[in-house]
Amino acid sequence: MYKAVRARMRALVWRVRAARGDAGMVTSEYAMGIVAAVAFAVVLYKVVTSGEVSEELQAIVKRALDARM
Repeated sequence: MYKAVRARMRALVWRVRAARGDAGMVTSEYAMGIVAAVAFAVVLYKVVTSGEVSEELQAIVKRALDARM
C-alpha cells in the first residue's frame, strides 16, 4: 500500500509541476503575437482605406447624419 500511495503522490506532484511550468508565454511567443497583430492591423488598414470601402463608409456616415431624429 505504501508503494501505491507513493506512486500516486509522485504522479500528482508531476502533474502540478507540468501545469505550472506552462503557465505563460515566453518572449518569442510574445514577439510572434505582436508581429501577427501588426500584420493584421496593416491588412485591416489597407482594406478600410481602399477606394470602395472608403466610399461605402462615407456613405454610411452621411446617411446616419442625414437621418431624421
